[in-house]
Amino acid sequence: MVTKEQILQWLQTFATEIEQNKDYLTELDAAIGDADHGINMDRGFKKVISQLPSVADKDIGSILKTVSMTLISSIGGASGPLYGTFFLRASTTVAGKQELTEDDLHGMLKAGLDGVLGRGKAQLGDKTMLDALSPAVTAFGQAVGEGNSTLEAMQRAVAAGEQGMKDTTPMIAKKGRASYLGERSVGHQDPGATSSYLMLKSLLTVLESFS
Repeated sequence: MVTKEQILQWLQTFATEIEQNKDYLTELDAAIGDADHGINMDRGFKKVISQLPSVADKDIGSILKTVSMTLISSIGGASGPLYGTFFLRASTTVAGKQELTEDDLHGMLKAGLDGVLGRGKAQLGDKTMLDALSPAVTAFGQAVGEGNSTLEAMQRAVAAGEQGMKDTTPMIAKKGRASYLGERSVGHQDPGATSSYLMLKSLLTVLESFS
């Protein structure tokens, strides 16, 4: 089971990862975007952390919904709506829950992914956050289907997400600001895929610390 405390710790850990990688994410974005991904994400997640104490006694769905609303209102560019949609859709599948089974967690991640797919209208291979998220969620689902624990499934998901993130480097961007560069977007790792990988890695870090 993944507890509410672990979900809260995941958000804290992700916010810390974003803060520590703020310059790196902005550097990646400078090559193919608006050079603000790290700055925007850091601002959004600092705001999230300031809001968490007010919802710490609520259920997991309510917590994730608060994350969503905070991100949408405080992050500019495409990242706010996309991450906001991820957490909003994730929140609907775990409404009222105080802890999550591996199936719950898979459903939550899958709903978030579907939300990003619908909102961003991108496909796998378009050099976006989906290129890290999609293989990770697929790997998680497969691992759970094979009877693995939540921790083992998350380890598989993070490995797939990391590979997906790295695989964005040789791609031509087909969505977002980077798509304006065409061939010149080749050779740069996608910042959104990178922050998505950090989000998944943060959840694994928390699960490992409790195992």
